[in-house]
Amino acid sequence: MDKKKVAAIVTEYRLHSHSDVIVGKILEGFNYDGGAGPNMQIVSMYVDQFPKIDMSRDLAKKHGFKIFPTIEGALTLGGAELAVDGVLSIGEHGQYPSNNKGQVLYPRRRFFEGIAATFAKCKKSVPVFNDKHLAATWTDAKWMYDNARELFVPFIAGSSLPVTWRKPPLKLPLGCEIVEAVQVGYGPLEAYGFHALESLQCMVERRKGGETGVRGVQCLQGEEMWKGLDQGRWSKPLLEAALKLVPAHAPGDYRQPTAKSNDAAVYLIEYRDGLKAAVAMLNGWVHEGDGGAFVFAGQLKGQQQPAACHFYLQQPDPYAHFAYLVRAIDSMMQTGHAPYPVERTLLTTGILDAIMTSKADKNRRVDTPHLEIKYKPTDWPFATDPVPKAIKR
Repeated sequence: MDKKKVAAIVTEYRLHSHSDVIVGKILEGFNYDGGAGPNMQIVSMYVDQFPKIDMSRDLAKKHGFKIFPTIEGALTLGGAELAVDGVLSIGEHGQYPSNNKGQVLYPRRRFFEGIAATFAKCKKSVPVFNDKHLAATWTDAKWMYDNARELFVPFIAGSSLPVTWRKPPLKLPLGCEIVEAVQVGYGPLEAYGFHALESLQCMVERRKGGETGVRGVQCLQGEEMWKGLDQGRWSKPLLEAALKLVPAHAPGDYRQPTAKSNDAAVYLIEYRDGLKAAVAMLNGWVHEGDGGAFVFAGQLKGQQQPAACHFYLQQPDPYAHFAYLVRAIDSMMQTGHAPYPVERTLLTTGILDAIMTSKADKNRRVDTPHLEIKYKPTDWPFATDPVPKAIKR
């Protein structure tokens, strides 16, 4: 098959940025060695910011694509018609402000507005990938989702977490009965909180009845995290099962250092069908360790032991977990069909925004009637082959 011509719309392009670990695998192969890569070709780029360590201009010279000053120019190659087969929108990294809830205002909606306006002007749409959550706020995310549907845009979003290695390689059966779930995470409460929520969601969406949405959320911090645990608001057995798979952590009890940390939290999630879940962002106790520290544990009805796994991330180059995200993008570019539902990302975006509202407003419970989002999961595979050797660039 001919390579699909793709435009990359990015915030910035520097070593180890999301632009580098996604677009770089298209330009230079999955291992950045000129070897095998996806069946896509970068033909144009729009770059929002150029740091001193920018790589985009040198790569444009090396690979023969053009950097355009506008999104429309990148999609039309400076002409009057849509001239690409697909678009990558990577609104991650760069210098952007935060709002009063601590959400970084990356220009994801602005990028999509430019893409959608070009589609409407050219009266043609092509597949679009949006990196990570759709936007910082629910209003922007829902606008993007609705406009993609209106323009019949094949659309996926999210990160590499659902498609990376799982240790052990846990795949919950479709239609299983999940009693309760806990996800352990670490890092910035918004940026990495999304990763933790997405890891949780790619598991619990496989429960009986499919996904029906979320009724309400609450962000707990300080001693309230552990009061909630002792009161049975979230599961201690599942937390302990997850913590056994965390690759590295501080010595001693996890309660004291996390209760003292302003950057630790527990996200309580009440699903509309009655499922209870919690995301424990245990900064102050959890260390990143080998492969990161995103760990899931769920209790399935009729099983004595929890089902648990570590979502393994290859931290040094070539960051091979991103290769599996690129493979999913490539599939959509080739077929015109999303390999998994964008509604997963819409829901996790909405949960995260509500959590940040709870955190900013004295940790109150937030009702989420707008998150009545229904969808059925797919069986798109996660990584199971050997982790490639680390390289140095």
